[in-house]
Amino acid sequence: EYMGREVACKLQREPARRPNRFPLQRRYIFSEAMMEAPVCLIENGPDGLHVCPEAFQLLSKIRQPVVVVSIAGLCRTGKSYLMNRLADKTTGFSLGSTVQAKTKGIWMWCVPYPNRPNHTLVLLDTEGLGYIGMSSSQNDSWIFALVVLLSSTIVYNSMGTIDQAAMDTLHFVTELSEHIKVKASSILGDMDDSSEFVGFFPAFVWSVRDFTLQLQWDEQPITEDDYLEQALELKKENTEKDRMFNLPRKCIRLFFPTRKCFVFECPTKRKKLPHLEEMEDSELEPEFVEQAKDFCHYIYCSSQEKTLPGGHVVTGNLLAKLAKAYVDTIASGEVPCLENTVLALAEIENRAALQEAVAHYTQLMEQSLELPTETLQELLDMHKKCEEQALQMFMAHTFKDDTRQFQSEFMKTLETKKEEYCRKNELKSSEICSVLLSSHSETVEQNIKNGNYTRAGGHQEFLNDFQKMEKQFLETPKKGVMAGKILKEFLQSKESISRIILQSDTSLQEKDKKIEDEKMKAKAKELEYEVQKQEMEMLQQKLEDLKQSFEMNKEKLKEKLEEEGNRIKEVYEKMIQSKLKEQKALLEECFLEEANQLNKEIQVLKTKKEAMENSNWIISAFEILGRAFSALIPPCLKSSFWK
Repeated sequence: EYMGREVACKLQREPARRPNRFPLQRRYIFSEAMMEAPVCLIENGPDGLHVCPEAFQLLSKIRQPVVVVSIAGLCRTGKSYLMNRLADKTTGFSLGSTVQAKTKGIWMWCVPYPNRPNHTLVLLDTEGLGYIGMSSSQNDSWIFALVVLLSSTIVYNSMGTIDQAAMDTLHFVTELSEHIKVKASSILGDMDDSSEFVGFFPAFVWSVRDFTLQLQWDEQPITEDDYLEQALELKKENTEKDRMFNLPRKCIRLFFPTRKCFVFECPTKRKKLPHLEEMEDSELEPEFVEQAKDFCHYIYCSSQEKTLPGGHVVTGNLLAKLAKAYVDTIASGEVPCLENTVLALAEIENRAALQEAVAHYTQLMEQSLELPTETLQELLDMHKKCEEQALQMFMAHTFKDDTRQFQSEFMKTLETKKEEYCRKNELKSSEICSVLLSSHSETVEQNIKNGNYTRAGGHQEFLNDFQKMEKQFLETPKKGVMAGKILKEFLQSKESISRIILQSDTSLQEKDKKIEDEKMKAKAKELEYEVQKQEMEMLQQKLEDLKQSFEMNKEKLKEKLEEEGNRIKEVYEKMIQSKLKEQKALLEECFLEEANQLNKEIQVLKTKKEAMENSNWIISAFEILGRAFSALIPPCLKSSFWK
């Protein structure tokens, strides 16, 4: 009898032969992970679980995407040695070769990811489940729940064969619904939302150590994966014992859609096991070495980046915050809730992303912008380039900004920054223009002071000198955007003295003086018109810049939402296919009630997926963004903006 099946499965005690495969060539590419040895990430002490500050700091420094591979299982089953193989080291995670287990809590080792540029492989080695020296049953359950929540791939390690004893040991999987909640509403309503686990649980690998049996079913060879799937087949539930038999199998099948199995021979003779760390591959059993290479090859090639619901890629920094949030929740006596944790972290990460993006914009503007600019458009063009880069950075690091709160703040902050640069630009231009006019008008001012113009013909001489000064000013480059306005104000300040000089000019008749006075008034009006025209043009340029900024934000938001939507649809489709596959298996095994329940879950998922197909949710996001942007538009221009 094999794993509760009524059909015989002959497992002859002969070494299984495996086909040779080319091992993955390890090539490390730059990574932020430079840890020489593992450190304790989550300590399991007398006062409960807590995150170790040193590990938290180390992990927080890693800004690259992480792939998290964890291992769990009974103590003294060789978990640490297998993780050292993944790190391509003979030593690292401490091996427990005595009756006292070495690993307490969860230990972490961050290493460069082989053949995956700019990624970090985070290895998590767990305290042996059921270790009486430290762990309680409750802590075992929490440790198992934590590695499930934190991992991209989880390896469950057992000895000998996948028998009922091995399944009984894996009872922690049946308790996951008590230790992990997906939605906040499931906590408030005490609902079981474990049907959604399949959407974010890690890939599941079962490693069977010291396996000496031949893989065979009805005298036909089978693969390790077949071995696992047959071990997960259910019995008809005629008794409570049958129900308990099925429970862990159902949980594994329902929670972990991606499953893989590896079997390993004993690496060396029993008496040499205490010295395993010191042994080279050439001293180990060749079959074990080959099996270990196959295992590592699969983990390296198949493990995915750790992501949050919605597809946001987790960095080392974010993983550290996730671990602390989960452990703090457990310490408070609550059940970790994925939705609450993600929303809380999104608030922190989005705030940081906003600050970094604004700082990046400021840095780019300070490096590239030379004040004063000759025109406002020159400044706006530079602003647009810097805004685009900052927006790209902001969008890449934000997630779960469903209310568009942070994007609205980003737009508002950059608009404020832009206006600050415009004011600085105007101030710098005003200063330069004032200095230029003061310099060019020295001769005129001295003549006025000396009374040189208060004589016959003095007014025409005054006008000639003034026109010469004005011409010098206008021909001077790099005066900036305030040249017209400052010149107008300067001329206005000289109107009274010009009239005094005009009235004192005895060479002019009264009618000539009136004509000259009208000319001065006309010139003042013309200059006033030119200044107003320039100000209106600048206002229109700012309005056009606002429109372009809004369209840019809309376009980037659309890209992000479509990308997120596609990832969510992929998750829904993955969940649907997983449940369809399981439903088919349940029907074949005559579990009609469970199959019907899965059918209901499948229909709900299909409805959710269909809702993602229409664009209403994107339109809704645009409306929120539009309302936020409307607040940035000057009231006098709002009607023009939305045309």
